[in-house]
Amino acid sequence: MTVDAEGRVDSYGVTLSGTYRCTAATGEVFVASSISQAAEPGKRYPIGGTRAVCDGKEHRWVNSGHVNGATLKAGSAHVEATVMELRPSGILLLPVTHAVEHQDITLVQD
Repeated sequence: MTVDAEGRVDSYGVTLSGTYRCTAATGEVFVASSISQAAEPGKRYPIGGTRAVCDGKEHRWVNSGHVNGATLKAGSAHVEATVMELRPSGILLLPVTHAVEHQDITLVQD
């Protein structure tokens, strides 16, 4: 799993991207991402979620989202991206993490 070194921020929100590779999933799989900046220590904002394909091949992911009440600005940021499976277990879906990537990035104003 990778996170691109550059994300985008505009009046709508934030767009993050990267690549992933996934195999051996029995449930629905998603790429989730979140972002934080030093100006708001301890605050992490979820940015969208993309359905993943677990066929062993490398795929691109792009997550976009509006962040209510956030003051995210162009500049340094930290991203956490996760490939997460919702695996059936009886009547429940259990979250199973396939990969997690932490990456310092630069947000660029669009």
